[in-house]
Amino acid sequence: MATSRDAGANHQRLIDAASTLFFRDGINATGIAAVAEAAGMSKMTLYAHFASKDELIVAFLDKRNERWEAAVQQTLTASESPAQKLLGLFDLHRQWLREGGLRGCPYVNSAAEFPDRNHPVRLAVERHKTGVKQHLLDLAVMAGLKRPDVLVRRLFLLLEGAFLTGALENDDSVFLLAKDLAAELIEAAQPTA
Repeated sequence: MATSRDAGANHQRLIDAASTLFFRDGINATGIAAVAEAAGMSKMTLYAHFASKDELIVAFLDKRNERWEAAVQQTLTASESPAQKLLGLFDLHRQWLREGGLRGCPYVNSAAEFPDRNHPVRLAVERHKTGVKQHLLDLAVMAGLKRPDVLVRRLFLLLEGAFLTGALENDDSVFLLAKDLAAELIEAAQPTA
């Protein structure tokens, strides 16, 4: 009889297998049978954990977001000022692009495969992207920067653009330029004395 620890381990193995295959081959190109096989399980076991492929995709994105949030907290703790923390998020994005083998953002990749904005996968993507913007906004407000809502939109575009360009050009150094531009934006948003 399987224990809850076994069930939890199997659940995580399925998410890990899906993550590898979705990232490498694409979501729509990856079948349930391939995920089950990569996890060393049957399709029946997979369906005991996830009612549908969509549910598995959302679990993959949500689990990645949990890891992302933990990495953000670690990055924020390592920096002193809110402005340094904002720039630290550029370093973190660069690190995650490298760790993903320069394959791009799994959230953007997922959104491209699911154009319906009300689809559960798109809603998971939106949750993640909203969280990224919220971190930027919280830090901009904490730093007392002018027009934080406008600054956040600009910084978010730099992050997204650097992630996409880095993947397309197979070059994570674009984050250095994006970080320099972000520093200029942050400096320009400093309150006047």
